[in-house]
Amino acid sequence: MRQQPVPEGIFKPKPTAIETKQDATTRAARQIIDGEAAERERKTERLRQARLAMQAVEAASPAARSPAKKRTGRRKQA
Repeated sequence: MRQQPVPEGIFKPKPTAIETKQDATTRAARQIIDGEAAERERKTERLRQARLAMQAVEAASPAARSPAKKRTGRRKQA
């Protein structure tokens, strides 16, 4: 006589209290890390857009360069 296969999940072990606490800590840590990463990506994109806008303004109106300053002072005699 053949035995029928046992459906999956019937004999799944229940997590202990320590494992449950670890899972909660892991979830909280990953949520914090994911939030920080998303915030960093938003900030990076905002700064990139600001930089591109600034470069576009600079390219549209090139500023006149100021003449080089002449050095005044005495030369050291050897």
